[in-house]
Amino acid sequence: MGVNGKQRYLIKMRCLITAGPTREYIDPVRFLSNPSSGKMGFALAEAALEIGWTVDLVSGPSTLVEPSEVIRYPVETGDEMFDAVDALFDACDVFISTAAVMDFRPVQRFEQKVKKNEASLTIELEPTRDILATMSARKKDQLMVGFAAESHDVEKFACEKLIKKDLDYVVGNQITGPDTAFANDDNSVVLIDRAGTMRIFERTGKHALARRLITIFRDDVISAK
Repeated sequence: MGVNGKQRYLIKMRCLITAGPTREYIDPVRFLSNPSSGKMGFALAEAALEIGWTVDLVSGPSTLVEPSEVIRYPVETGDEMFDAVDALFDACDVFISTAAVMDFRPVQRFEQKVKKNEASLTIELEPTRDILATMSARKKDQLMVGFAAESHDVEKFACEKLIKKDLDYVVGNQITGPDTAFANDDNSVVLIDRAGTMRIFERTGKHALARRLITIFRDDVISAK
């Protein structure tokens, strides 16, 4: 069977995904992080692979195993994730930022383990680099998708993120309570597009959700061509 223009274009698509948490070290054995497992990002990588896309996956620490065809770039800190994304971004057609990047890091990182009786109980923090905002500011024609993990007012804060970071889509999800998105195999989200249209996805498995989201992003890219 022949391959039409749209199918040919889809085969050439390159998707860059960030997933999982990052860690910001206080000393060699202590760090600041969060409960992200990377499950949503890995599910999106698999769904993108299923429709013929090439997938680069920049992942923080995670026990998950990516499909063999996905190119995985393991990182730990926010700076490491920034540098990996920075190197891969210009070649991608779709950027999906699901990683739960730590927003702050200790100003001072100790080279040796700090003894308990010598440690200060106050840690001075500084912001980490904003990967999504930086990439969005330099985008050409990439489709930009962000995730907003919120403890309350999910739709409000997701909309603010969409506008502030000039995204095409933002996916908002709840990270507190029994239905937290973190580490669960299923999720419920709100998808908001650049026009402000909201779509609610009821709780379902992350792999099924990933396929629905990737289909929407694929159709958006096709319609823009």
